[in-house]
Amino acid sequence: MLRKIYGIIVLVALFMVLLEVPALAVEPGEERVTLGANLTEEQITQMYTDFDVERGEVTEISVTIEEERAYLSGLVPDERIGSSSISSIYIKTLEEDSGINVTTNNINWCTEDIYRNALMTAGIENASVMVSAPFKVSGTAALTGIYKAYEDITGTSLDQTAKEVATEELVTTSELAETIGSDDATMLMNELKKILDETKDMTDDELRAVILSLADAQNIELTEENIQQIINLSRTLEKLDISEWGDKLSQLAETMDNAKEAGKGITSFLNGLEDFFAGVSDFFANIFGGIEKIFGS
Repeated sequence: MLRKIYGIIVLVALFMVLLEVPALAVEPGEERVTLGANLTEEQITQMYTDFDVERGEVTEISVTIEEERAYLSGLVPDERIGSSSISSIYIKTLEEDSGINVTTNNINWCTEDIYRNALMTAGIENASVMVSAPFKVSGTAALTGIYKAYEDITGTSLDQTAKEVATEELVTTSELAETIGSDDATMLMNELKKILDETKDMTDDELRAVILSLADAQNIELTEENIQQIINLSRTLEKLDISEWGDKLSQLAETMDNAKEAGKGITSFLNGLEDFFAGVSDFFANIFGGIEKIFGS
């Protein structure tokens, strides 16, 4: 009898220890490609070229228009969703504290910063993502592909509410960006995320005053429609219990700053090349101009 009791105690103790084992972190270097189900073979080849990945070397996942509509229906007009699944993505997990890096190709509505924000809201961390399409598309549907790919990598589902909220954030911020610009739209949402614990206890009128104060501080002009969009999105974000908004936003801000600095570096390099070739052109023009003066036309 004592032996049985002892055995039960050991099993219970072992069970409690297992419960306290932290979840395994996502290994860096995991890759996935998610393709729109309606791409042609030629377009699929183009996507792999864009991603700089060999087909067959990375796990490939398909996303259908029905899966896209499950998140987008009611948030964006049907004509923006379309009737086929085209947007595709490549994702690679990064080292801890690397943040979220996003690049886009042929995406004409959702910006890289807006994607980063939405991915953070959905619970995706430490990842490099490229969103691409064979021709110009809005890019709203790509979020579904990122969800599927990340869940396949981790082996667990992202929180359903977080995914829905992130999708709404992507759409709403993109709509705001059309009138006030991507940088300002992203900044406003980030500032509001920092004080969600406070705004959830505010009335809509009080929240409105906060939004206008934040906008005035950055010389941003908001329409009545803009203000209502931000209020609605804030109320949606308040549904999430994210205790680390501050840390995540700081990491996101650093990632965005690094991306902008890299962009400035590339621009400076390209401008330097342009000046160089302009100088070469002038050099040869002077040579041949001199020859022309000597020999005539």
